[in-house]
Amino acid sequence: MKEITKDIFYIGVNDNKIDLFENVYPVPNGVTYNSYLIKDEKITLLDTVDVRKSDEWIKILDECLEGKKLDYLIVSHVEPDHSSNIQAVTEKYPDITLVGNKKTFELLAQFFDINPSIKKKEVTEGEILNIGKHNLQFFMAPMVHWPEVMCTYDQDEKIIFSADAFGKFGSIDEEEIYEKNEEEWLNEARRYYINIVGKYGMQVQALLKKLSTLDIKMICPLHGPILNSNLQYYIDKYNTWSSYKPEKEGTLVAFASIHGNTKKVAKKVYDLLKDNGQEVEAIDLSRYDVYEAVSKAFKYDKMVVLASSYNAGVFTPMEEFLNILKTKFYQNRRVAIIENGSWAPSAGMCMKAAFLSMKNIEMVPEIVTIKSSMKEEDIPKIENLVNDLLKK
Repeated sequence: MKEITKDIFYIGVNDNKIDLFENVYPVPNGVTYNSYLIKDEKITLLDTVDVRKSDEWIKILDECLEGKKLDYLIVSHVEPDHSSNIQAVTEKYPDITLVGNKKTFELLAQFFDINPSIKKKEVTEGEILNIGKHNLQFFMAPMVHWPEVMCTYDQDEKIIFSADAFGKFGSIDEEEIYEKNEEEWLNEARRYYINIVGKYGMQVQALLKKLSTLDIKMICPLHGPILNSNLQYYIDKYNTWSSYKPEKEGTLVAFASIHGNTKKVAKKVYDLLKDNGQEVEAIDLSRYDVYEAVSKAFKYDKMVVLASSYNAGVFTPMEEFLNILKTKFYQNRRVAIIENGSWAPSAGMCMKAAFLSMKNIEMVPEIVTIKSSMKEEDIPKIENLVNDLLKK
């Protein structure tokens, strides 16, 4: 439990034992499930936590309540990592009123068997709930990243409870719940955004437009630290990501190599880009978290992909990488392709087809083909490819 203001308390918990978020994204530094309590004339809880941390969270909630009863539970998001304890709360506080929108209650009934006698308050866009000194205003955020998501704005404290928006992977220091280092926030927030929310850029843009009309002093997300300074930095990042624009000029070299020969070509490309003054990162897709690789691809304005041919297609780590890029709406980038094949090179054709299915991808026209291993006569072709990639 941590006091945010005189009336508002952070009652979230760290989960440092989880290995996969949503059973797919590696989280070596864990994750937080954030929950908030407003102690006013009507005591109001904003969201619960994942079932994995129920006992710990309920103990914190009880300590913060100090024997008082809950009046409202605002449901920002029905996904189980935030809603798993709603039924337990309603059973312990049968006079409570659940606050959500029409879609909230439709989805809630699919997950939980909540007593039909529990009161429900259905709110709509812009509606205000007065709980005493605090006036809470609701803004719908459909598909950021589920259809029922909504944000709650405390008009008096100028705090936006932003649901999954502005969240990040990683646990937080329980004594320091505020983000103090933007650069430390950035990588895991980008990986979280691109993979969890990234497909819904149009909807995020709509939410940002709503938030731009508010005087916001603090952002309280459902994952990760609270943001209470330099807020424009975080908002600008979200604007960039949701517009599918690169964060910076630079190149990702993403390669999938079977026996190491394609990796040697990738090293040559990396060195050439460095020599040209480029910021460059190289990723071995066979040994790197593919979802981290996807977030890196969105970071830069350019990418070189290199892959071995495999089963008359492209080596599977590259195939998976490109498939995920497509589902996350990768676009507005410049790309170059290098393939490797011993007798019937096929990787280049497959990679090109993948990029052709994406929006506004400018490809270097010539695909460089390596036959098994890089030779001296291949180097001028690779140099020309890099030069073409760097042309404005």
